[in-house]
Amino acid sequence: MSAAQPSTTPPSSPSPSPSPSPSPAPSLILGTAGHIDHGKSSLVRALTGTDPDRLAEEKRRGITIELGFAQLKLPSGRALGVVDVPGHEKFVRHMVAGATGVDVALLVIAADDGIMPQTVEHMAVLEILGVRTAVVALTKVDLVDEEWRAFMEDEVRSRLASGPFANAPVIGVSSRTGEGLDELRAALDEACRHAQRTKGAGPARLPVDRVFTVKGFGTVVTGTLWSGTLSEGDALSVLPSGRATRVRSVQMHGIACEQAAAGNRVAASLAGLSTDDVRPGDFLCAPQAASTSDRFDAAFTYLDPLAFGRPLKTGARVHVAHGTREVLGRVLLMDGAASMNSGEHAFTQIRLEEPLPVAYGDQFVVRSYSPVHVIGGGTVLSPHPRRRTNLAPEEHVLLEALAEGDVDAAVGAHLKLAALPETADDVARACGLDEEQVRASLAHLHEAGGVAVLGARPARYAPSALVQKTLARMERALLNFHTANPQATGLSKEALRQQVAHLADAGCFGALLDEAERRGIAAHADGEVSHPRAGAGARAAEKRAADTLEQALVEAGVTPPELESIASDLGIDPAIARKAATALEREGRIVRVDASRCYAAGAIERCREAVVAHISAHGPSTAADLKEAMGVSRKFAMPLLELLDNTGVTRRAGDLRTLV
Repeated sequence: MSAAQPSTTPPSSPSPSPSPSPSPAPSLILGTAGHIDHGKSSLVRALTGTDPDRLAEEKRRGITIELGFAQLKLPSGRALGVVDVPGHEKFVRHMVAGATGVDVALLVIAADDGIMPQTVEHMAVLEILGVRTAVVALTKVDLVDEEWRAFMEDEVRSRLASGPFANAPVIGVSSRTGEGLDELRAALDEACRHAQRTKGAGPARLPVDRVFTVKGFGTVVTGTLWSGTLSEGDALSVLPSGRATRVRSVQMHGIACEQAAAGNRVAASLAGLSTDDVRPGDFLCAPQAASTSDRFDAAFTYLDPLAFGRPLKTGARVHVAHGTREVLGRVLLMDGAASMNSGEHAFTQIRLEEPLPVAYGDQFVVRSYSPVHVIGGGTVLSPHPRRRTNLAPEEHVLLEALAEGDVDAAVGAHLKLAALPETADDVARACGLDEEQVRASLAHLHEAGGVAVLGARPARYAPSALVQKTLARMERALLNFHTANPQATGLSKEALRQQVAHLADAGCFGALLDEAERRGIAAHADGEVSHPRAGAGARAAEKRAADTLEQALVEAGVTPPELESIASDLGIDPAIARKAATALEREGRIVRVDASRCYAAGAIERCREAVVAHISAHGPSTAADLKEAMGVSRKFAMPLLELLDNTGVTRRAGDLRTLV
């Protein structure tokens, strides 16, 4: 099993052995780029000793068709993962997939040919994907004279002067003679000292570029680990399918290891999956680390690297490449813009025909629908936006904050757009941000006084103005209810939610209600909500009804009438009587034996004592014996005896009852 190529002779044991001590330098990926037949694969072979062209067709035709992989050891001891990409225009999609996760570019330009169309297109892809460190290898210098070589070096430097690779060293090399290879290795070593990872920290995310089967290992996937770590036993999800799997073993650059870190070429064998269950283009992610989306908001740059001179119209159908997958979609410009010209930047919403597992900060590349060539790309800002192209002012603020990496501003802008208080997890998921960063930002905003915190498990956050507005609406609803229903003690919690915040889930509305109680504008008990002032008279009436009802039941002893009959005799509204009975039962002052009959607690206790005394004196007893002991008729005796059975006083065995 290898991240470089499938091994036909796997290790004798599928259990990984510890890898050699890692270099203190961070792991980086080196990616080739350049026009077809400019010698990329030959240069990789000369530098590493590994032939990245593994397909028979590649060797027969002399061109790279699929991605090739190798490892390059530099003079400092640093080891780079090398991704060799195709240069043919028909395989630019594979180049884009290979450039995903590249930290340092090796731009290959043949001295006898110069800068060609795919050179330009590949440079555009690297720029779009955020690669800012490059070394130029001017290959085939053995085929040109010194004058032409100097001319070509000047031409390359001039062409790079206005872009991100303006300071890239240009090293003349010959893969055939070995000229310049040591100088190139030294230049790459120096470039790596200043390079920054294009992917940041976070949970494990790996875009899959190859899938195969190795005997003794099962299904194996390879890719460049974008973030996080992979270890034996780790649970993973395959996106977009959502299938669950587990890592059986891990290798980096063909060496078994206990843990693979981000920035490495990784091969992982997966449990419970066939090669039909995971395909090139899929993502392997830690559970809950990402989710698919059929649209995303982006900071988009339109480029015209091949100088066709056409503007990009809103709604244009395009190919969208993300990770190692490419799908069709459309680029929609914001706020009524009809088109954009080459070199312009804009916020856009990308609508996809197939979902992608995008996350905040991911880079993507866009190619025209037909003819197919690179026309731009950018950075994912909001991975799960609503469908719209006309932005509210706060939406502009949100996208600008996300584009600048200002988490506090992004969180504040999102909360101003939210209709209800949200948890930190809600905010993180909506903005696509790390939850710990969001929690820290929410704490800052709360300390500054602009954000209120409601509840604790989990806490919910909202602008203070939104909380005040929602609670004012709640207070009006309660006062209006009491005005219309002066005898009611309150309305149900659900009815109030429907009036005040029908989109709120139970947890959110509960936090709002708790805050209303804390501020003294609501009282919540027994599933009902009332206003503390307006509902006072009704609550007092209910208390009086409860006291009267309890006294009547005490006087009725062990033969009370049904509840409705007592209420009628006492002149109590049946609804109030039922609520009063519920309150009395909750307080332990009465006992309900069935839906219609209640007893004073003292009466039940007398019946219990009578039954216990009779069975203790006479042994197992019939219902007839026990009704006589209690001094009641069979109509009253049977519900009472069932109550004693259910509360663990007696046990029924046939027609007899014994003490438990």
